[in-house]
Amino acid sequence: MKTTKILYWVFNGLFAFVMFGSAIPDIMSSPDAVKGMHGGLGYPLYFIPFLGVAKALGALTIIIPGLPSRLKEWAYAGLTFDLIAATYSIHSVPQPDGPWYFMIIFLALAAAAYIYYHKKLALGKQQA
Repeated sequence: MKTTKILYWVFNGLFAFVMFGSAIPDIMSSPDAVKGMHGGLGYPLYFIPFLGVAKALGALTIIIPGLPSRLKEWAYAGLTFDLIAATYSIHSVPQPDGPWYFMIIFLALAAAAYIYYHKKLALGKQQA
């Protein structure tokens, strides 16, 4: 029980940290974010801050305790869709800045966070 809660906070904290950390340059339209997303992947400029705000809201949603589980499910889904789309985009361009398979680490972190979210929910139902 205690191990599950600890792993829940570790995985969700790391996942939220990674997603929020990648959201900040997007929100601010930093030169590196613009270079990578617009120059490298071809995304429109207006999409970069939108994606950053969505990632920041999702990261906050999964880390704030007490929010409705349906909202958290949508946040996990949105963040996972973002990672899958980023992986596909990096894989699809002829000269990416880095290897696409590096994204598997973040997808695995997302999976671990989601799995331990459900394990924590199951613990709460057993205690009630």
